[in-house]
Amino acid sequence: MKNVNIRDVARVAGVSHSTVSRVIRDAYGVSEPMRQRIQAAIDELGYRPRVAARAMRGSTYTIGLVVPSLASPFFMDLYAGVEDVLAQTTYRPIITVAGLEEERDQSASAQSLIDRQVDALIVVAPLVSADWLSRVGRTLPVAVVGRHDVSDAYDTVNGDDVHGTRLLMEHLTALGHRRIAHLTQFETHEPQVPGTPHLVRRETYVEFMRSSERAGYTHLISGAYNEDAAYAAVRDLLDRALPVPSAIFAGADDAAFGVLKALAQARLDDEVAVVGYDNTRLSAHPRMSLTSVDQSGQELGRRATSLVLERLAGRTDARTEVITPQLIVRSSSHPALRSPAP
Repeated sequence: MKNVNIRDVARVAGVSHSTVSRVIRDAYGVSEPMRQRIQAAIDELGYRPRVAARAMRGSTYTIGLVVPSLASPFFMDLYAGVEDVLAQTTYRPIITVAGLEEERDQSASAQSLIDRQVDALIVVAPLVSADWLSRVGRTLPVAVVGRHDVSDAYDTVNGDDVHGTRLLMEHLTALGHRRIAHLTQFETHEPQVPGTPHLVRRETYVEFMRSSERAGYTHLISGAYNEDAAYAAVRDLLDRALPVPSAIFAGADDAAFGVLKALAQARLDDEVAVVGYDNTRLSAHPRMSLTSVDQSGQELGRRATSLVLERLAGRTDARTEVITPQLIVRSSSHPALRSPAP
């Protein structure tokens, strides 16, 4: 079967190939009837502009998405939001996984998309430095998701992690819990990368516990935001001769599932309440029934995509959008059975 090219489209539409090129590039100065006529010819012939050719004239019609992992339902929700918006455009997403532990891996993943000449970047990479993001943001549109940064070079979209954390803590203390532990994620990179969601949630937890007359107990459990690491961290906690907390706030749903597993094996799931963060799909499963904060991963993806499209359309000022989270209460956050003095 003969490959269809731009001259074939021009012949069927009865126009010059340069006019077809202008329509493909969405260039200014083509009337709507002419645009529809050329699009009809493109659809009839099944013409697909070559990416390499697009790159040569300045656009690949691709949006790069950098995420730390595809194992988490939260990042898949975010990707679904990106797809929702791009489905109404000529742009397509290209996704790459950046890893969770090394700044150089995350920046290298983003750079690989830049090398493929994506037109814009949506970045979920908490370890990448703000300086690196600013340098990239001065060359192409960038939207950073989940970082509490302020920059004039790129846009940011995040949930209000302070508000979300306080919703959880107020919920637990209202249920009579005093010994509330927080499973968080520690990294050696944090002094260079402030404003990450887990750091903001941790700081808000500590501030709440230290200022609340009803609480007065602070305990941080160190574990990565995945089920296996959280499970191991809680098993270690239970094996030590320490008073068991009456509630555990896991900084992400993926970690909360590991906490629930460890407590169930120790037959403490009816004694220790558990809450998570992100309200991923599994949290609503009857076997999980996890109380969680919903910051809408899909909405984060939609807003980030809209921002980079606005940049591509000519906007130059930096924007910050914050989503107000909601508390979704389920059975994992049961009332305290006992409230020992701190």
